Amino acid sequence: MLFKQQVLLRQKLFVLGSLAIGSLLYLVARVGSLDRLQPLCPIDGRFGPRGQDEVPLRALQFKRGLLNEFRKGNATKEQIRLHNLVQQLPKAIIIGVRKGGTRALLEMLNLHPAVVKASQEIHFFDNDENYAKGIEWYRKKMPFSYPHQITIEKSPAYFITEEVPERIYKMNSSIKLLIIVREPTTRAISDYTQVLEGKERKNKTYYKFEKLAIDPNTCEVNTKYKAVRTSIYTKHLERWLKYFPIEQFHIVDGDRLITEPLPELQLVEKFLNLPPRISQYNLYFNATRGFYCLRFNIVFNKCLAGSKGRIHPEVDTSVITKLRKFFHPFNQKFYQITGRTFNWP
Repeated sequence: MLFKQQVLLRQKLFVLGSLAIGSLLYLVARVGSLDRLQPLCPIDGRFGPRGQDEVPLRALQFKRGLLNEFRKGNATKEQIRLHNLVQQLPKAIIIGVRKGGTRALLEMLNLHPAVVKASQEIHFFDNDENYAKGIEWYRKKMPFSYPHQITIEKSPAYFITEEVPERIYKMNSSIKLLIIVREPTTRAISDYTQVLEGKERKNKTYYKFEKLAIDPNTCEVNTKYKAVRTSIYTKHLERWLKYFPIEQFHIVDGDRLITEPLPELQLVEKFLNLPPRISQYNLYFNATRGFYCLRFNIVFNKCLAGSKGRIHPEVDTSVITKLRKFFHPFNQKFYQITGRTFNWP
């Protein structure tokens, strides 16, 4: 009996010893080959298999770190030169529309490692004083980026300002133009709500939406009211089409960007000839805010400003009906021109 126990003990020790030696040999081999292995990164994994068109991981790291310091003006010329950074004119511009979701679109596109955004609205093409400062002034307002990245800026006033199409055409006749739209009546009320909030902060009074949107003398829609005029999308687009072919425009569904952003962003990636990099990983719904927030990597998340998603005031249903009836023929023409149909009443 004792002999059998000794034999079993020797067998167990032999097996354990073999496993220990095997593990040790594996570790030695592993350490010896570390210099040949690419470091693993949880951020990199979300972009799928590596290919020749993929932006290097260092672009992501730099963009979220040192690049922020460069925007603040804390970089030396030598640092900029060593990192091969440039300030490029935009290759795409979000030209409008106001209260359509331009900020959300810009921030979401910034999830893409090949995109660098101008944080502030530049108002170069719609502001005569800024435009007089010249194209070099405009370029220096752009963020630092790698040469292979594209810079995007957004200024919603561009869409409705008469001089802008010609000015942008003179800068770059092949530029890509993004327009994000919402249901016209909803957009007009959202426009009013933003102005109303500004008035209330200054303790000022303001007319009700109904009084602004409807001409009291004729009881018809007041086309002189800017919020209404901006929502006549086809009128503004026709002015742009005098300079740019429709192929250089991409229409983004602002209502869908709120409820289902990924498909809209994938369409924009395709329009901008970018490799698909934005995934569901980058977008998560915040139930408290009622909006999607952005996930850049395992440590950096971002939600849009609290001013987004303001509660709209109640508007008389007869006024809403009148506005929707007014916008309907313009909407139909907009669908025809752009080739994109929306489920607007």
